[in-house]
Amino acid sequence: MRICSLLPSATEIAFALGLGTQVVAVSHECDYPPEASNRPVLTKSAIHRKIHRSLEVDREVEQRGGDIYEIDEKLLEKLKPDLILTQELCHVCAVSYTKVKEAARILDADTKIVSLEPTNFEEIVDNILLIGRMTSRLGEAEKLAAQMLQRRNRVREKTRSLQDKPQVFFMEWLQPPWAGGHWIPQMVDYAGGVDGLGRLGKPSHRIDWTEVVKYQPEIIVLSPCGFDTNEVMEEAHVLASYEGWKKTPAFKSSRIYAVNASAYFSRSGPRVVDGLEILAHIIHPELFPENPHPEAVRTVPKEMIRA
Repeated sequence: MRICSLLPSATEIAFALGLGTQVVAVSHECDYPPEASNRPVLTKSAIHRKIHRSLEVDREVEQRGGDIYEIDEKLLEKLKPDLILTQELCHVCAVSYTKVKEAARILDADTKIVSLEPTNFEEIVDNILLIGRMTSRLGEAEKLAAQMLQRRNRVREKTRSLQDKPQVFFMEWLQPPWAGGHWIPQMVDYAGGVDGLGRLGKPSHRIDWTEVVKYQPEIIVLSPCGFDTNEVMEEAHVLASYEGWKKTPAFKSSRIYAVNASAYFSRSGPRVVDGLEILAHIIHPELFPENPHPEAVRTVPKEMIRA
């Protein structure tokens, strides 16, 4: 089978199921596992490479109406894939199903286009099983799914009966501020926190900073979509432009953290369970003293965001 994966999470799933040799092309954002970088790239972003700051990215996306990805139709025709993996969940995160379907008009009618649309943790696991069924890797998919659910259950067993569940603000974009959505509020819940600003099963959304201050979060997790930990830290200073930081319990107790969003939170793939374990360590270090990925979390110093 010849597979084109236009979604980083789908690429991770395919390689995890032993399908790496069958992946003939990926998107420009597919960087994990490292071998994926050796595949031909089918997409590119219309956003200028030099634009990295979250405010500039937000403005560019707004100006373009969200249509920021292009597909190399000539390469797609040359590769003649049997299966294309894409998404409709977020028009900013990856090339849309609609655009892929339009580009695929040049292909044989037997080419299958599968749009992955998970909105919670369990549906991410279901997507792994779906890809396993479609690629004759169901056994591998069932094994991976079972491992993910076992790890989820280990976290939930420790947090389910907790009386003290701190209020968490999971910040999915820094400037302007966005609150988490889809599987993120559920992950916070499983990890023993309360995400009162996020929307479970629905897209992340822009939020007024006054709502955040009013919410009085005890923990703030900075996880702008597509950023790694170092990139978050490089831009964390912009938060000083928001008023009311000193009034939040998270600021007072120095519980503001930068995380590797790209690897463990933004993508609906196998490593989302690592993200759950990271969150559990952040929220309840007394129950989860070991951080499974120390490089993925950094505490943001007060001095960096002191307004």
